[in-house]
Order: sequence, then structure tokens, then C-alpha cells
Amino acid sequence: MVNLNIATLTDLTRALLPGMIARGTGRVMNVASTAAFMPGPLMAEYYASKAYVLSLSEAVTNELRGTGVTMTALCPGPVASGFQAGADMGASKLVKGKQLMTAERCAQLAVKGMNKGKPVVVTGAMNKMMSMSPKFMPRRMVPGVVRRAQAPKH
Repeated sequence: MVNLNIATLTDLTRALLPGMIARGTGRVMNVASTAAFMPGPLMAEYYASKAYVLSLSEAVTNELRGTGVTMTALCPGPVASGFQAGADMGASKLVKGKQLMTAERCAQLAVKGMNKGKPVVVTGAMNKMMSMSPKFMPRRMVPGVVRRAQAPKH
């Protein structure tokens, strides 16, 4: 996960951006997550790796100003994609019994935001609220709130 979300992303960014900048055009979309906005007990490496994706994307977006190249960090919440099964999250309060956004709808919103040059795209109203909520509570409380959300629903 760290190799994919951090090392590979960084290597691809370094390899592909110079050509785009030289041409004066290009769009890059990096897949972060609403997890990028907070620490995530029970999935700490995932949350931390997505925080890196968001931070790198926002920093490089600033560096790209005036080049004709844009970078967008996609920050979806849970999407009906099979990820939850692979991450053994089926019982998590974040997903159990919830109607998840389809992968197709998430992709539509992502491409629309990228084409507008948005630096960050958070899909869905609840996900936007969730991504902003850590700003309104003491930092020491956030891990506990996230842990309760990640925990299995009984």
C-alpha cells in the first residue's frame, strides 16, 4: 500500500509532469480519499498513505500554477467498488447498511472536477461534511471518532 500510494505515485509524478509542463497542457488525477483528512485507527497505514496523496497533490497544484497543467486529488468516501470486501470492512459502520455511491458516479464527478481544474474533489454531500468535520473538533478527539466509525456495526 505504501509503495503504491506513495512511492509509485511520486515516481509517476516525477516522470510524467516534465513532459506535460513542456507541452503546456495536461491533467493529472490522483486518487486520495476522505480518509486523507484525518488519522484512521484500525486502518492507519491506509489513512496515512491517502494523506500523503492529498498533501502532495495540493503542493504540486501550487507549483503548477501558470504551466497549463493541473492536478486534482480525488477524495471519495466509500464507493461500491469491492474495496470494502478486500479491506474486510463489510461490518464497518461506515458501510454496513448504507447505499454507497457507484464507481461510475464517482468517476463522473471526478472527471468533471478535474476538467474544471479543481485541485480537490470530494464526492457527495456527506463526504464533504465528513472531510471537514476534523477541523471543528480538538485534534486529540479525531482518532477516537474515526475509530468508532470504523468499528463493526452490531
